[in-house]
Order: sequence, then C-alpha cells, then structure tokens
Amino acid sequence: MKKILTILLGIVGVVSIIFLAMIISTGDEAIKAGESSGTVNTIMYIGYVILLLTLVFVVVFSLKNILSNSETLINTLKGFGAFALLAAISYFGLATGVETPLKDGDMLSAGGSQLLGAGLYLFYLLLAIAGGSMLFFGIKKMIK
Repeated sequence: MKKILTILLGIVGVVSIIFLAMIISTGDEAIKAGESSGTVNTIMYIGYVILLLTLVFVVVFSLKNILSNSETLINTLKGFGAFALLAAISYFGLATGVETPLKDGDMLSAGGSQLLGAGLYLFYLLLAIAGGSMLFFGIKKMIK
C-alpha cells in the first residue's frame, strides 16, 4: 500500500509540475484575460482532489487509531468536551448579538454578530489557555 501511494504521489507531483510550468509559461496577462482558464481550472481541480483525498485519509486513519485504543478514545472525548464547553461559554455567556450595518450596505444579523463574537472569544480563550499552560510548564521545568 505504501509503495502504491508513493508512486501515486510521485505521478501527481510530476503532473502538477507540468501544469505549473504551463501556467507560468502562459503569463499573468493571459491568465487575467481568461485565455488559459482550462489549464488553471485543471490544476485547481487536481488540488481539490488532493485536498479531499488528504482529508479522507487523515480522518480515516485518525478514527482508526482513536477507536482502536479505549484510553485514546476517552482522552479525545475529554478534549472534545472541553472544547465544546468553551465554545458554549463563548457563545452563550460572552458574545452578544447586535445588528450591524456593513460597508457594502448590507446588515449583519444579530445571530451572525453573536456567532462572530463567540468565535473571537473562543480564540482568545484558547490563546490564553495555551499561553498559560506554556508559561506554567516552563516555570515548573525551570524550578526542577
């Protein structure tokens, strides 16, 4: 399986290099004018397929590893639960929704504003937790 995957990756890499050379040789002006849209679209579709395959392999192998060990599954569920708790605290406890006019004349709904605020608060909380844990364990290591 590994040899087949290596050969497949090599073929995709060579095809990608060929398409990249075709795109570069076409030039910026031709691409902006839409003259080489077939080449650009083809390389984009190849990129989408590679991204999809990568995501599928990562999800399948991750789930296989998580589900094969009960301790890993429990730790994963604890981490997911902690993340979901922080997300719920950010959405229901910290974020407020206010209709906001946008620059293009549209309106951002109150729900959209609350969701955006919750995302920002969640990011800040995760940043503080990561920074705090690095600081804590760094100091703990220095004390030893």
